Amino acid sequence: MTEEEKMEVAIFRFSVISDFVNGSQMGAKEKKRLLQEKCVRKWNIPYSSRTRISKSTIRRWIRLYQNSNRNLKSLYPGARNDRGKSRSMDEETCLALASLRHQMPRATARHLIATMEKRRLVTPGITLTLSSVYRFLHQQNLMNLTAQKPVDRRKFEAELPNDLWQSDVMHGPYVEVDNKRRKSYLIAILDDHSRLIVHGQFYLNEQLASYLHTFEHALLKRGLPRKLYVDNGPAFRSRHLEQVTAALGIALIHSKPYTPQGRGKIERFFRTVRSDFVTGFTGKTLPELNEAFDLWLNDVYHQRKHGATGQKPIERFAANMECLRTAPKNLKDYFRQTARRRVAKDRTVILKGHLFEAPVNLIGYQVELLYHADNMKRVEVFYQHRSYGFLRWVDLHVNCRAKRDKNRNADISIDMDKKRYQGGSLLNLKRKKGHG
Repeated sequence: MTEEEKMEVAIFRFSVISDFVNGSQMGAKEKKRLLQEKCVRKWNIPYSSRTRISKSTIRRWIRLYQNSNRNLKSLYPGARNDRGKSRSMDEETCLALASLRHQMPRATARHLIATMEKRRLVTPGITLTLSSVYRFLHQQNLMNLTAQKPVDRRKFEAELPNDLWQSDVMHGPYVEVDNKRRKSYLIAILDDHSRLIVHGQFYLNEQLASYLHTFEHALLKRGLPRKLYVDNGPAFRSRHLEQVTAALGIALIHSKPYTPQGRGKIERFFRTVRSDFVTGFTGKTLPELNEAFDLWLNDVYHQRKHGATGQKPIERFAANMECLRTAPKNLKDYFRQTARRRVAKDRTVILKGHLFEAPVNLIGYQVELLYHADNMKRVEVFYQHRSYGFLRWVDLHVNCRAKRDKNRNADISIDMDKKRYQGGSLLNLKRKKGHG
């Protein structure tokens, strides 16, 4: 961010905390009420898609401002949290540059750039500059390889099928989409023991939604793995993927940035795809690409003996199927996203720009919403780990004509009061409420 943008953020943060640091004397109750108001309201936060600010964040801003002798620069946004990664080069180009550096430890940056371009190792659309290459080499400690000690690397192989899955993304061929040429991306997941591709598919992007689609299909077809080994791409570092794997009892493991040696098996498979499949593909569209890839995968790759194992991947995987964990029947529910919302006094909840109606007995409570981004008609609401069914879309015209049932509302409030009256009968509860 530029200095001007940082200052804009700092001014906004000061406007939020100004009531607490302007020297006015407030009691503890007044501070608590004011803090709650600031957390509940919606803000237009500069350079952020968020609209809410948590209590801990506001308290942290107050602490930073007061500890710095009221210096406005203390409210500047923190430094980028992706240090050690290149913004000007994509993952595949960085991997190729790191590998080339190990092959040519004494080469200059200019010579590395020229070699990368000559061998066509640079992803189309990426331009290598001296500054970006020097920065990358310094960040990865690749400037002086002759002085470094050799790294202890050893071959490994999972003992059984589904002990370990390796996953990565490969840049695929261009396809036609709406009369335009678009790059495709192959997302594949490989079983480390058998070298079987549990699922692989080409997409038009390498975003989280595409990866979760591949991961879900892999689980449905081949069961649950014990570990999932991935790189450090944005999709693999998402909190959503962490939640999905944790809920299914799968350990999510990330490799060290720009060190593909640990994912050698999936990288070797990608080389096979480039040499054996991509070179012979004659189609033009994405469906044609996926159809041809599926045929090649099942009829060629899975049916021939692998050079390292001496067995066909499909036969080696099926040899120990008794140890596999099958995916749960409600697997799709594990892939739902989670959001927290407070139910308004008119029973409404807003999620992704849609207005929903929650049960009456949840008014004023903060609830948890589980949903699929591609199906906003089925949003399930939870409170204290208990499901209250699916939310209904609000129809303002129907609500205008609907009559409120006071007795029904009273009965619902009785249901909520059961927790407060342990051991009391429902009849006694109704009498205390004035019913019967």
